[in-house]
Amino acid sequence: MNASATVTGMIDIGSNTVRLAVYQVSSEGAYRVIDQGRWSARLSQKLAEDGTLPDATLAELAEVLRHYGSICNMHGAKQIRAVATAAIRQAANRDVALQRLKRETGLSVELLSGKDEARYGSVAMLRTMDFSDAFLVDIGGGSTEISLILGRKVAASVSFPIGCVNTAARWSLNGNPVPPALLEKIEAEARKLFEGEPWISSYPGLPLIGLGGTVRALAKFRQRSDNYPLSNLHGFEIEPRLLDESVGMLAALDVEKRRKVPGLSKDRTDVIVPGLAILRAVLKSAAASRIVVCGAGIRDGLFFETCLPREKTPSPQDVLNESVRNLTTLYPAAPREHLAQVNRLALDLFDRLAPAAGLDEPSRKWLDAASRLFRIGAVIDYNECANHTFYLLLNAHWYGLSHRETLITASIASYRGPSQLRRKLAPYRSILKDGDVEASARLGVLLQLAAALDRSESQGIVDLDVAVEKGKSLVLTARARHPLPMEKMEVESIAKDFKKCWGLSPKLKAR
Repeated sequence: MNASATVTGMIDIGSNTVRLAVYQVSSEGAYRVIDQGRWSARLSQKLAEDGTLPDATLAELAEVLRHYGSICNMHGAKQIRAVATAAIRQAANRDVALQRLKRETGLSVELLSGKDEARYGSVAMLRTMDFSDAFLVDIGGGSTEISLILGRKVAASVSFPIGCVNTAARWSLNGNPVPPALLEKIEAEARKLFEGEPWISSYPGLPLIGLGGTVRALAKFRQRSDNYPLSNLHGFEIEPRLLDESVGMLAALDVEKRRKVPGLSKDRTDVIVPGLAILRAVLKSAAASRIVVCGAGIRDGLFFETCLPREKTPSPQDVLNESVRNLTTLYPAAPREHLAQVNRLALDLFDRLAPAAGLDEPSRKWLDAASRLFRIGAVIDYNECANHTFYLLLNAHWYGLSHRETLITASIASYRGPSQLRRKLAPYRSILKDGDVEASARLGVLLQLAAALDRSESQGIVDLDVAVEKGKSLVLTARARHPLPMEKMEVESIAKDFKKCWGLSPKLKAR
């Protein structure tokens, strides 16, 4: 990042957790998170009998906000935006609390309505995922927001005053095992509330996109339980039967035994069961097909709206394109002109060869992204570019693809031959479908051929005619600005590998 980058801090004072994210935005609009923090506040749990937040709780909260403010200032933040949700919204002394926080921290805390929470959650999801139609749920400590997304627009949204913390308190769970009969009562009460919004049950079969700590905690637990080979939570999918299995297992344990469960967040052990009960109630009421985790949340929605506003909601393809642009701007490892040329040539080759090979439209999307990212690993080390590219694309935060698609795209971008590809993908076979390894090899060597056609990085090829002759040769006739000796040598060097994958021997001619 250059010196003209701007830094902004976003603080979300939730009913269960207070979170900080510090964002850096370059002069070209590329962004990343450079610091973050979380504090288990349990504000909903600490409300007094008269509904007020006690002085000691406010003093502790003010200290956390001062600490977060210091972190933001250390990074040179020009702006800090702090928002509060259900616990402070529901507190009898909320006005006094907000005034005190302003006085003691210098931060003007914005009080979000339930509708505001739902809106920022929707912004976060629509900027980081490609779903067109879905339900969106955010289960917090003191409230649950549900939104309906149709055609990538918010068709309806509502906030309910139930969350994992206040539900645990209401039913006096106290970290004890939760009997099945009590679970049924908790879910039945939630579903009764949901019945007041008929649209929730009017679109069966849609995916349920989950935001917030409860869904993230479930995802971490499932990934550990199922030996899932990726750690990324964003885009992780959970089948309804696995939610049932998780609720049944965790409800049968007391809080001390839950603390020993691998993968379960220690600071959620006493509220995870009521949170999952609410999640299951939403799933059943909406008759959703599956749960998909959204790693972005209110802080991200605030950031996008504050620092990178858009007049229109991005299309699914826009989400991917903007994410690729963000990565290549953050990690500029190759000239943009070279990447654009390789991208154009790769897609030209695909459009000519894909129909006969049975490759579909998603394959083109993966090749498109991979051809713009295949040199990204060189920002770490040129000699190990392929390995670093694979690692970066599996671990960097970029959006618009499922976990399976991200894995395939990373394998295409880092392709260095079929044997290396099989070794690289072996730990991830549980994510892939039949034929994915073969498709990755075909697209990977196609990308290598496109890169070979601009080996001099001079964009010498103006136009390329692609022809298959006698079912054996792939004749590439290039109209070029200059002779192409480097390109011809590179094409010859990968011809054997290309023939293994495509059954064709590539030959380059220049005119």
